[in-house]
Amino acid sequence: MKGLFFVEPVVALYAFSSFLIYPLVQQYVYRRLWQELTNTTYPISDNTSRCVTNSSSNQSSYHEVVQRQASLFSLYTDLFSTIPSLIVTLMLVAYSDRGGRKITIIMPLIGALIYTLAFLTVSYFELNIYLLIGSSLLSSLFGGLGTFLGGCFAYIADLCEDGRQKTLRMAGLDMTIGLLAGLASISTGYFLRAAGFNWPFLTSALCQCVVLLYTFFILEETVKKTPADAIILDGSTQSTALKQMMYGVYKMFLGVSHRCKIILSLLMIIFTSFSFAYVGGISMLTLYELNEPLCWTEILIGYGSALSTTVFLISFVGVSAFTYCGLPQLLIVLMGILSVASGMVIMTFAKTTLLMFIARVPMLLSIMPFPVLRSMMSKLISKSEQGALFACLSFLDSLTNNISTAVFNSVYASTVAWYPGFVFLLSAGFCVIPLFVLGMVGLLGVDVAKEVTEPEENSVEDQNDNSALLS
Repeated sequence: MKGLFFVEPVVALYAFSSFLIYPLVQQYVYRRLWQELTNTTYPISDNTSRCVTNSSSNQSSYHEVVQRQASLFSLYTDLFSTIPSLIVTLMLVAYSDRGGRKITIIMPLIGALIYTLAFLTVSYFELNIYLLIGSSLLSSLFGGLGTFLGGCFAYIADLCEDGRQKTLRMAGLDMTIGLLAGLASISTGYFLRAAGFNWPFLTSALCQCVVLLYTFFILEETVKKTPADAIILDGSTQSTALKQMMYGVYKMFLGVSHRCKIILSLLMIIFTSFSFAYVGGISMLTLYELNEPLCWTEILIGYGSALSTTVFLISFVGVSAFTYCGLPQLLIVLMGILSVASGMVIMTFAKTTLLMFIARVPMLLSIMPFPVLRSMMSKLISKSEQGALFACLSFLDSLTNNISTAVFNSVYASTVAWYPGFVFLLSAGFCVIPLFVLGMVGLLGVDVAKEVTEPEENSVEDQNDNSALLS
């Protein structure tokens, strides 16, 4: 059977299966810790807020204790899984320039399936929840979300010659994630209330099996052979993957002009610093919503997660519209950063359900910087180094995401007793860093709206094209 060059179904099913359980993971850990630490049954209410029924009890102190332990549990999970995931991400995505893109997609899918089955096992047999930290470590040996997205974006870069098409299709991947993640997030609350934790975990595992079969047997490989302008070390195709990976990253910077290196480095700083601020703040939402004075039920958490994922759809519409109108790409990135900063500031002072939902509205454009920055960096690099570029981005993205989650979990555990919303103010403050670097790129006079329309023939033409892009 002839294969297809459509990676979007893979991303769609992966997003659905992942976000079907992501909102449940923290809730499951929270409920288990509540039972172990308080020796009481976790309060379940049909009201919009559990605080309504518990306001006269001594459960305020319970909330503080469980919140602190739940954030530390997330911290330990991230610390144990960070290093293996980073190493695998860098090696796999860079190796994909020679070995093919599908390996960078299949390996994280296997890891995700292991992680989901571990949660199902712990939930069904009510095993010790700290076994989940071990399952997270094991799944990280197969890569993670950064590996998966890095492979998918490199796959798209292989198929797109035109810069505008590349920007829109990468934004389309983000939109696909948002649509399916939103659908899954809305379902989780009702699914949990009707069937408990086991059935959502089982459903997620079945979806991951389906997407693995599609990737194995239907998705076509874009890298049929080593690109003509790729360099084989020592004149041998048997060089180790590690050596090729390191050389690919080195060649990515070596083959461009000095000014291009500066711009590429600054764009990477914007990408990682913005990711640090955004992911760190978003990762604390579920814990914050479970705490007083909100005390959201699983239904409200599902709606909140769904509204948060609509940013992918709105951001895609924004990128498409602004790109079509010829708006400078730096300005699109600026609007996305300001969108996050404003939303986080509102969340800092959100004490009611209505205000918590309203706080998500300014953040509807928050995903725009990611596809735009990826596209800008991709246009600066020759086609044979696309895998190396996205390996670097995936590595940096995974590193900053894990560090930011660990940092924000640690800060939340320390500040939950006196001001839980402080982490959102901290997230807004960190947005100053990408704004400052973005200003530096703007002062350099980069013409980011200009497209590279002709495919590169060799490294000399690559450098000329890049110089033209940056002039």
